[in-house]
Amino acid sequence: MKAWPRELSVGLALAALLAAMAFLAPGFFAPQPLLSLAAREAPTLLVACGAALVILCRQIDISSGSQFAVVSVAAGLLAAAGWPPAAVAGAALALGAALGALNGLLVAGLGLPSIVVTLATMVTWREGLRWWRQGAFVNLPDNLQWLGLGQAAGQWTLIATALGLLALLALATRHLAAGRHLYAVGSDAEAARLAGIRPGAVTFGAFTVAGALTGLAALLNVIQSPQVDPKSGTGLELKAIAAVVVGGVAIAGGRGRLTGVLLGLLLLATVAPALTHLRIEAHWEKAIQGAIILLAVAAERARGRPPG
Repeated sequence: MKAWPRELSVGLALAALLAAMAFLAPGFFAPQPLLSLAAREAPTLLVACGAALVILCRQIDISSGSQFAVVSVAAGLLAAAGWPPAAVAGAALALGAALGALNGLLVAGLGLPSIVVTLATMVTWREGLRWWRQGAFVNLPDNLQWLGLGQAAGQWTLIATALGLLALLALATRHLAAGRHLYAVGSDAEAARLAGIRPGAVTFGAFTVAGALTGLAALLNVIQSPQVDPKSGTGLELKAIAAVVVGGVAIAGGRGRLTGVLLGLLLLATVAPALTHLRIEAHWEKAIQGAIILLAVAAERARGRPPG
């Protein structure tokens, strides 16, 4: 078996948690709270998919939370200025892609370490936004919230959009040449180069697509609220990377499936509401999530399986 053992183990852990909740706290499965949770996590799923693409080619991006905040504020200001929702969506995607492309240019074009580049852009975007907005929220027009569909329909639209893009990306990474190039570069960049693949172009593309996904995620987050918080996205990059690692994508690159990212995110996102229903103090959430991440990394190292 190739990648299924990790995905299966994460799925079984999630199933065990849900089974325990069904026995200990059946109220956990109330439809509306679960729908709201899924809608809130839909943007995180897109950011995690972008993080997975970058990690697959043996890079890292810790600036996605700051990109998310910048695009959120920009989209909010454009909507407040009277731009139609479709134009706001296009601008959010373009800005996200541009921010990702900048990271890609510095990493692939100049050969700088991705951890250094994205740390620098993370701080630059976050501090620049803080200086610019001074903590001021952006008030949004009514036509942007839930895209005018109403809350229930809007939530389902967000969930369907995130899952649809996940499915497309999962198929692309497994069956398109561009997707297979990610695995080749992540496994051995020099061997990939000798095979006619351009590692720099693959890396640049991964960062750019990740930025576009972050831009779309920011838009999906913006439409859920009447205001935009300039501090939005704080810690999002860590949550996304955690979902990727727990879902079975090797942090060293070249291995993993995007479908596992969904399972990893579901497992991590279920912890907080589960603790609430079990009347356990919320500060245990981070400790439990940290333990899950450590177990996932340890399992990956112990398994040492070949690329899947």
